[in-house]
Amino acid sequence: MHLLAALLVVIVNYNVENLFHPAHDSLKDDIEWTADGARHWSYTRYYRKVENIARVLTNIGEWDGVDIVGLEEVENAQCVKRLCYTLRRDEYDFVHYESPDQRGIDVALLYKKARVDTIRTKNIPVFLGDEPTRDILYVCAAIDKRDTMHFFVCHLPSRRGGAAESQWKRDQAKQVLQSAIDSVMEIEPQAKIVVMGDMNDAPKEDLKGLRNRMKGVPGTHKYQGRWTCLDQFYTSPALESISAISVFDAEWIQEPDEKYLGLKPKRTFNGFRYQNGYSDHLPIVLRITTDTDAIPASYDSRSE
Repeated sequence: MHLLAALLVVIVNYNVENLFHPAHDSLKDDIEWTADGARHWSYTRYYRKVENIARVLTNIGEWDGVDIVGLEEVENAQCVKRLCYTLRRDEYDFVHYESPDQRGIDVALLYKKARVDTIRTKNIPVFLGDEPTRDILYVCAAIDKRDTMHFFVCHLPSRRGGAAESQWKRDQAKQVLQSAIDSVMEIEPQAKIVVMGDMNDAPKEDLKGLRNRMKGVPGTHKYQGRWTCLDQFYTSPALESISAISVFDAEWIQEPDEKYLGLKPKRTFNGFRYQNGYSDHLPIVLRITTDTDAIPASYDSRSE
């Protein structure tokens, strides 16, 4: 199947798994990701990690490049700036805010400057008592100086301590997200909204006014032999009929799963053994087109 010339914008969401800068930040619990830490994280390994992420995004975007990328698990603005430089030098810019997450991992939005003009940006805090977590990133932007779109980039609280026991944290984050979505739609009922991120849960229809686009899509994260679609897109009705979803699952960003068979994402580390991989998540792609006949409402390469 080919996505034709009517393609309007290519949006990627990618949990890049521990993109840490090697310099220690005294305000963060990041010693593990320094030269003296358990992973002996050097500038050479850091640069290779960034180059690997750039290679993935380049392959997704092909000749024209990707237009917008939601990123999870980046430590700071230096990491995103390095990725922009590695990807295509001066063609990309980004939005990033420091979150209160104890490990220092944040979300960010990277975008192609020739096509995207940011109008408003803000970080939306999620309060979980004395357990700091990642903020939600909101970006309102104009595409090609005409179409206004609203983006929310999320990395919801993990399942640490048990999926059921930690569910209240993700529910709380979803309530904060829903409130922000409602604020946009109250002013602009036909708003073009994209929510993207690592939801740390199976796909659910739990955001009023939006549809989760990942139902029935092959997984993006593999744990103990089981694929789960933790990485998700939600879209508003204005985008549903003109967009398609895919998971970028090229074999070269995966490796044999010797214990559970099949393939699994190739990580930077296998345990504590460095293997120069990519991430424990596969990136997901939302393609938007002006031609409603060009692509179906749902598409995944593994279904061909």
